[in-house]
Amino acid sequence: MTLIGYHASHEQFSPSELLGHVQAAEAAGFQAVMSSDHLTPWSERQGQSGFAWAWLGAALQATHSIPFGIITVPMGWRYHPALTAQAGATVAQMFPGRLPWIAVGSGQAMNEHVTGDRWPSKPERNERLRAAVEIMRDLWSGKLVSRAEPIKVDQARVHTLPDDLPRIVAGALSPNTAEWAGSWADALITINQPRDKLGEIVDAFRRGGGAGKPLYLQTHISYAGSEDEARINAYDQWRSNAISAAISETLRLPEEFDEACLKVRPEDMDEHVRISAEPHRHVEWLEADVAMGFEQIYIHNVGRNQREFIEIFGREVLPNFQAGASVASFDRSARDDLEGRSGIS
Repeated sequence: MTLIGYHASHEQFSPSELLGHVQAAEAAGFQAVMSSDHLTPWSERQGQSGFAWAWLGAALQATHSIPFGIITVPMGWRYHPALTAQAGATVAQMFPGRLPWIAVGSGQAMNEHVTGDRWPSKPERNERLRAAVEIMRDLWSGKLVSRAEPIKVDQARVHTLPDDLPRIVAGALSPNTAEWAGSWADALITINQPRDKLGEIVDAFRRGGGAGKPLYLQTHISYAGSEDEARINAYDQWRSNAISAAISETLRLPEEFDEACLKVRPEDMDEHVRISAEPHRHVEWLEADVAMGFEQIYIHNVGRNQREFIEIFGREVLPNFQAGASVASFDRSARDDLEGRSGIS
């Protein structure tokens, strides 16, 4: 069965709030957690940016058994790859089997520009990312590592290593990046997009050398008690997703993202967020994700109504993806009954 996880959004909630959310998610039946890693939020309305690595240790200690993954940028700005390798190894050693993957990407200026270095082009960032992955793997193998370019390393070694090392997962939003990552990444993670575009990313990863490697998906959804409320939540909290990747990679401040979103309308959000007040519609979307081959799916409810989402999905959505459940047999009359009992129109 496909693993269904909960996404912990540090941009939207304080670390202490998120701690309670992941405890509730584990109790509700979510099977894993994915953590963002931001220095700044996407919007002034979100207003948070807790330090994800400190939170990760606390969250693993505060939960019972669910695994966590984190998406980060180990390319020598906020985090040097040697520091990321040490951090990942320490967490994995303390909590065996509970940090199965670390996802890496080429990053956005919003998080990385604060060190004062020049923000390079996408090809330059890809070169640094590939080098960072090689450095991390060498350090995890116990090697003494020195490099000159493109990321300087001087006789680094990680002495505390876990028995089971995390996978290095490539974050990709386009077919070109996915194809490039297929040869070096242990797995792929991407976000929900229109089905044809999502299929192109999956095909490109497999074509580039990723055939047979795991596929992960982060899906942005908006669930609420009514369709109008779900749409309002998506528009308020996540309209930054309507900005193209080429633009969003270069913006630096939440105010700049808000300015770039001035012409985005609530009705534009459906391409970027799965908006529905009907649990069965979310089941159908997830069914389609499973059919595309995604082995792990991390659900990010973009609204602030996290407890409502966790409770309803734990009761009405997650059981359809647990061992022994037949997703295809999710009975239409049962759906109608659920809608009647929950007041969903």
